[in-house]
Amino acid sequence: MTYVTGELAANEAGVSPATIRKWVQLGHLPTAGKQGRRTLYRLEDVFAAERAARGRSAYGGK
Repeated sequence: MTYVTGELAANEAGVSPATIRKWVQLGHLPTAGKQGRRTLYRLEDVFAAERAARGRSAYGGK
């Protein structure tokens, strides 16, 4: 399992770190733990959230 920071997650998904935080806030992306003060995410979850976001945006954001 690969864990990444929010910054790296954003880079891998092609979005901003603010978008990663928004996905977490909306419940689309679970956190996987902490490394010091940094939140970690499973890379698989990041890609799943990114695919779901693309699907939502194609239908007017719903």
